Amino acid sequence: MQVYLAAAMTNPDRDLGTIRRFLAAIEERGHHVPTRHVADPGGKEADRALTDAELAQRDLAWVAASDALVAEVSAPSHGVGIEVAAALAAALPVLLLRRAGAKVSRLLLGLPGVVAATYADPDEGCAAIGAFLDRSA
Repeated sequence: MQVYLAAAMTNPDRDLGTIRRFLAAIEERGHHVPTRHVADPGGKEADRALTDAELAQRDLAWVAASDALVAEVSAPSHGVGIEVAAALAAALPVLLLRRAGAKVSRLLLGLPGVVAATYADPDEGCAAIGAFLDRSA
């Protein structure tokens, strides 16, 4: 299965260690993740070679070609919100993961078709990913 991993790229409050753990949890289950760069500290720099239009076109094409979307939403991101909306428009299963205590848009959490899970530690988030992917396969 191709799984789009969405996470804040420009928000300094993003938890890169947790995002890396979530990427590993998806890949350890044998799934392909086109957005591996979201877990890379140099991921933003690699994207700088693209124009804004090229980046948007690439990311939306990746969403459309995916079978599911997993989004870490603890750190606010306009891009992640757009990716979630695009996945829902394509009728993809969507999992929103938020760290316990993180303030997340109620609009995002309330969108029809999303599964939302709160995690206290990365292991709990990884377990939610595993259960979600099992149901989505």
